[in-house]
Amino acid sequence: MDRLLSMRVFERVVDEGGFAAAARALDMSAPVVTRLVADLEEHLGTRLLQRSTRRLSLTEAGQQYLGRVRNILQDIDEADAVVSAQTTDLAGLLRLHAPPVLATYVIAPLLAEFRRRYPKILIELEVESLREPPIEDFDITLLGTDDSFDGDVIARKVLESEAILVASPEYLRRRGTPRQPQELMQHDCLRLKMPHIRPRVWQMWCPDNPAHPTEVDIQPVLLGNHTDSLLRAAIDGAGIISVAVDLVAPYLTRGELVRVLAPWITGRLSMYAAVPTRKFMPKRTRVFLDFLLEETRLQTAKSMQACAAC
Repeated sequence: MDRLLSMRVFERVVDEGGFAAAARALDMSAPVVTRLVADLEEHLGTRLLQRSTRRLSLTEAGQQYLGRVRNILQDIDEADAVVSAQTTDLAGLLRLHAPPVLATYVIAPLLAEFRRRYPKILIELEVESLREPPIEDFDITLLGTDDSFDGDVIARKVLESEAILVASPEYLRRRGTPRQPQELMQHDCLRLKMPHIRPRVWQMWCPDNPAHPTEVDIQPVLLGNHTDSLLRAAIDGAGIISVAVDLVAPYLTRGELVRVLAPWITGRLSMYAAVPTRKFMPKRTRVFLDFLLEETRLQTAKSMQACAAC
């Protein structure tokens, strides 16, 4: 016996004044309504309703039981409403996880506008670089990958970008501008340290021949695992760096950096937003995902324009 259903049916029978009326209100058959109340009485070992051909009335036990049933059902409905609000309301806590470079250049620039639009959504941002981020512990986890990504996660691709070579105008005046990839061997190169990447080899692609990459042997003068540090060094004239177009576009626009060896690229990058599950996703999570996608696509368009103008 479904005791909760039987309790709801019993309450409705009393409120509607009869089994037939309760059946119509609940969109159930009259025999089913009658059976559920009878099962409840059998379970309790007492009669709850006095039945006659003319009227239906509560027994003393029925009156006492109905009062308790109403309180129980009200508590259950309120509990359901509180939990459901976490899924449907644009409020509550949104927990985000991102590596430092994505937190700085993707998430941080969006937060002020997102908060203006949705002031009841509170944001908790966890920033750290992990080879296997704890996706199950956060509403959204940003993942930066190359084009070979094939992770076993529930993720939505947010943007695609290209990695290009850049250097400061001061460095190029001092050391000259390379005209062919092999000339990088005579330049100061700054490399981001990444798993499964050979730091002394730069693999490059030309749009005219994308199926055949060119490998260039280099000796990095600066090897690090922090993008901002390498980028700052490049701006200050330390050498040539490979970086995503979207990240470096503002520096290109301001003339702080200049693209080197266009139209060659050093890779194709993607950013994914991973979620713990597709089921029961809170509305605040869906809203942030849509906002993230909308804003990053606008930013990507601006970045491509900035790159084309260089």
